Amino acid sequence: MASWKRRCVQIAATITSNSYFNGFVEGSIYRGNLKKVCIPGLNCYSCPGALGSCPIGSLQAVIGSINYNLSLYVLGFLILAGTLMGRLVCGWLCPFGFIQELLHKIPSPKIKFGAKATQLKYLKYIVLAGFVVILPAFVVNEAGIGAPAFCKYICPAGTLEGGLPLVLLNESLRSALGPLFVWKLALLVLTIAFSIIIFRPFCRFICPLGAVYALFNAVSLYRFEIDAGKCTGCGECSRTCPMGVKVCENPNDPECIRCGDCIEHCPQNAISSHYVLMERSVLSPEITKHNE
Repeated sequence: MASWKRRCVQIAATITSNSYFNGFVEGSIYRGNLKKVCIPGLNCYSCPGALGSCPIGSLQAVIGSINYNLSLYVLGFLILAGTLMGRLVCGWLCPFGFIQELLHKIPSPKIKFGAKATQLKYLKYIVLAGFVVILPAFVVNEAGIGAPAFCKYICPAGTLEGGLPLVLLNESLRSALGPLFVWKLALLVLTIAFSIIIFRPFCRFICPLGAVYALFNAVSLYRFEIDAGKCTGCGECSRTCPMGVKVCENPNDPECIRCGDCIEHCPQNAISSHYVLMERSVLSPEITKHNE
């Protein structure tokens, strides 16, 4: 499903985002200046190796603060990343998306959902509005501070990357475990199980960061295009798409993670990807050269 080029970028992005190796040895969290910087993908702040911050976690932290602010930095970062790349971030740069893809490679019966075959894809927008914005802003404690509801009650990436390593490395944390950790662990187990049989289920149905970037797919500078003169309507692009997108109908569908499988498998070389200001292919430069 993934070209070697994309796989290399995914590996590099995951390692770079989690390259504080002392954290894994000491069972600690990096708290240096780099933690003030958001990374594009979903990667838990509390992962012992994490150098940067998750934009969703950062957004909740500010919204839930006593001043009820909206972080212009985080909002601006999300708008910039979305405008430049759209869901290319999901397909190439997100560590938790990469983990789900690796799980999906485990041999098992697979279930493939079409992009329009289920209404579950809208759930991630509900999660974004409810757990990232509304609950942290309006459900507050006596001090007027809201909890980061998505991170606290849902995010399986946080459990896998932050919760489990820290619990395993710190005996004091193990003694403090309670029902909430059991709940989060159960969600992680379900996410892993579904990832084996469904391609990136968390990205498709739950992830609020994916919901943000999906809003930009149709207008992002990086986009896919169909050459109507070459396309025969064979449908091979849609059959190949792991996200179930009907590529020939809407190459910039909100569910498209820009993996490029459709480009690689199109028998007519009718699909290209490029930045609109550059007018040249990014994933398949040979296609642009051929068209010119």
